[in-house]
This record gives sequence, C-alpha cells and structure tokens, in this order.
Amino acid sequence: MAILEVREVDSGYGEVQILWGASMALQQGDLTSLVGGNGVGKTTLLRTVMGLNHPWKGSIWFEGKDVSRLSAHKKADLGLVLVPEGRQLFTDMTVYENLEMGASNKRARGKFQQNLERVFEMFPRLKERSDQQSGTLSGGEQQMLAVARGIMADPKVLMIDELSLGLAPVLVLQLFESLKLLKNLGLTILLVEQNVQMALAVSNYGYVLAEGRTELEGPARELIQNEHVRAAYLGL
Repeated sequence: MAILEVREVDSGYGEVQILWGASMALQQGDLTSLVGGNGVGKTTLLRTVMGLNHPWKGSIWFEGKDVSRLSAHKKADLGLVLVPEGRQLFTDMTVYENLEMGASNKRARGKFQQNLERVFEMFPRLKERSDQQSGTLSGGEQQMLAVARGIMADPKVLMIDELSLGLAPVLVLQLFESLKLLKNLGLTILLVEQNVQMALAVSNYGYVLAEGRTELEGPARELIQNEHVRAAYLGL
C-alpha cells in the first residue's frame, strides 16, 4: 500500500483552478520526482498535499487514512513535511535556532538530538556555522539548512520544492548526494525539481505534470528514455 496517495485532486487559488484531477502515489522508502514545465501546478500540488491549500475535489490519503481536510500542522505531527521553494528560513535566527524550529512538532521533540547529529553529519558546514545568523549564509548553505530543518521534523514523507534552484553545480551535486543518503536510510521523498535529468537519475519513480493534470508516470529510468520527456524536458 502507498504511504501517500493523491486521488483525482482539483485545487487552486481564489477562483483560479490550477489542478485538474491530479493523482499520484508514493511507495514507502522511494524517492519520487514530480516534473513538468513552469506554471503547471507542481507547487500547488505540494501545498495541497501539505494542507496549505485544501482540495476542491478529490482526496489525499496518508498511511491509509483520509487527511484531505487536516491542517498543515496536524499533517506535520503525522509525519508529512514540506521544504518550500525559496527556503523560508527565519533569517534573523541562528542555524541552530532554525533547526530547533524544525523540531517543534510533537513527533520530533523526542528525537531532537538523534536528528541533530544526523543533519550535522550530513551537512558539516551547518555544524561549523551553528551559531551564525541564517540570513548571512550563502544560497547553497541556506538550502542545506532548509533541507536539514525538514529532517529535524522527523518526517515519514519529506517533500522538497525546487532543491537546486539558483545554486552552483557543485552545491547541486552535494544536495543530490544528501538525497541519495536519505533514500538509503529509508525515508520516503517527493521531489519537485527543475533539473529533470538529475532528478530522474536519483529517483525510483516519476510523474510528469502538464496543465494541472498527471500526464505521464512510470519508473524513473523509463521516463528518462521516453521520447516525449526527452524532447520536452531534457532537450534531447
């Protein structure tokens, strides 16, 4: 059984509909990529799953239960965690204080030290800068902190919106290596990523979203070979 399912979801903002019957299913322990062009609804789908937007139609199921109407903080308590596009750090607070904020839900409090050791091992630069104000970090370091703060929430499913946006290639490689490590530890990950080839290369499964609808899905290695995906998203 899938740990997270999106079933025929419509959603949007105000009177503007963005998602039209979007569906997906995440298997326990898999890294799943959600790819597509700009403005097709990827972020809206993540926000709707998280509870920041409510589905107009359809439903969202987590660990076999309908969580469609739950608030974002209740979903975080259950183990659904979103690393948003643009990082949204507390820039006046230190690295350590941001990590503390990540562990504010009741699931994570008891595992604070364990998860802190994990993120400092994964991102040693954050350990070096733990007393530094997060607003003074480089863009790559801020993205590391955003991911680390998500891990501090002790997620069962970690959703990441635009991991590599605006970062230098060497930092992108470091972040993707951290994703592979998390996957190997058994964490279920949903990744929205502009670098389609790299995203699919590290994923088990992928979905292609087009105009708010799930257009294609399949094992990531098959999507990489799909002629439509190669032409539309990989420039091949």
